[in-house]
Amino acid sequence: MVHLSEPRSFDASRGSRPRRRWRGRVAVLAVVALVLIGSAGFVWFLSKVPGGEKPARNADGIVVLTGGSSRVSDAIELLSAGYGRRLLISGVHPTNGLADIQRTLPESQNLFACCVDLDHSAVNTRSNATETRRWASERGFRSLIVVTSNYHMPRAIVELSHAMPDIDLVPFAVVGDKWREEPWWTSGAALRLLLSEYVKFLVAEMRVAFGGVGQGGLPETGAPAAATPPARPATASVK
Repeated sequence: MVHLSEPRSFDASRGSRPRRRWRGRVAVLAVVALVLIGSAGFVWFLSKVPGGEKPARNADGIVVLTGGSSRVSDAIELLSAGYGRRLLISGVHPTNGLADIQRTLPESQNLFACCVDLDHSAVNTRSNATETRRWASERGFRSLIVVTSNYHMPRAIVELSHAMPDIDLVPFAVVGDKWREEPWWTSGAALRLLLSEYVKFLVAEMRVAFGGVGQGGLPETGAPAAATPPARPATASVK
């Protein structure tokens, strides 16, 4: 007599376990790859951050982006030394006027009277670029010295060069006292600042690369900047 064996029941869970393990390994590898790529990108970003202030060469004008210590005073020194014919201080708080800035630099009264313009409209690096473009176009400048903090310089150059591809930009990085006193990797605050700036830099790079967005956050119409009547920055004057 032939006995028929009962068919074995298929355990679905056994087949799903290798798949789950494979997916888990892929997820881990993906995370590791992202960490490695992010770390390599951060090292690349650090290589673009100037380690010290370098002597500037002459340009038609000078623009300083407010937000860090000693940026404005360094820009005034460049103007006084004749590196540029005129200075734009971009991103001045609406409640601060010429007199407020003059009080911090009393020895530069004559320069403020003749050669300094204030921009109260810019609220971030992108709008700094927009207002600087208007100012430079209005004055017919073809070259600018850009004064900002060293950690901010890579992103500032991305935004400014995107807004003004036909203008020669000369970076002048300001290095704060804290950066001189101790390495950034020994300070948690400095590391967080650099990581934050790295992310903003990547966003700016991607936006410029994949483009179609203007400096004000709206699509460009294709018209040149001069086609729109520029909002004149307040010209410094002493009454």
